[in-house]
Amino acid sequence: MAAGCRSRSRRSSSSPSARANCIAEVVTRPILSIVVPLAPGEWPDPELLAFLNATSTDTELILSLADDDTAKALPAGLQIVQGSPGRGRQLNRGAEQAEGEWLWFVHADCRLEPGSVERVLAFAHSHARAVGYARLRFLDDGPALTRLNALGANLRSRLLGLPYGDQGLCVPAGWFGQLGGFREDLMRGEDLDFVVRARTAGLKTQPIDMTIGTSARRYRKDGWFSTTFGHQVAAWRLIRNARRNSGSKGK
Repeated sequence: MAAGCRSRSRRSSSSPSARANCIAEVVTRPILSIVVPLAPGEWPDPELLAFLNATSTDTELILSLADDDTAKALPAGLQIVQGSPGRGRQLNRGAEQAEGEWLWFVHADCRLEPGSVERVLAFAHSHARAVGYARLRFLDDGPALTRLNALGANLRSRLLGLPYGDQGLCVPAGWFGQLGGFREDLMRGEDLDFVVRARTAGLKTQPIDMTIGTSARRYRKDGWFSTTFGHQVAAWRLIRNARRNSGSKGK
């Protein structure tokens, strides 16, 4: 929403045309802004792009890019922001551009099931102080053992309230701004760090009744055990540091 509509006095001195513009803006403001970051050289799945870009007054799609080549190759008419690479930076740039009341962060290589957008919208309508997330499954492009990883991720999300970014984090835009967005100094794990800070601030993590598929290519490339072990060690460190930093700020 434009600053003029937010800060304008409620006194009757404002002109009818100004009030009409503000009313029109409120009516047309999307409920959900879908932010998709693209790393340099990364290309969004065509089906995902078409799925998310379906015309709706309730949603808007924002692609956050880090290179010109991808921007030139994308279809015309897409809402694009560009800048320096780094997932935290790109996610924050997309959020700054967003006009929706809620932000939904979606990875470019994920797969969504039919009705996903509608379920996220329903979640946004029924929650005000929560971080939403989907169930996770791995695609068939990696080791079969990644089914155990998906099971572990879903149990961790339910029992500990710690979902990852590839589960499609959904958060109220106002709260995202109050929390300072994603940390931009982290090479990885900005998603888990944000969730820990959000929970410390009093937001609950709540499941959305949907499943997101994500690629298992890294497990195939680097090996299932080494990738799984590396993720667990990195996650433990991130959770520890995020809780420590949140605790020190609250003192």
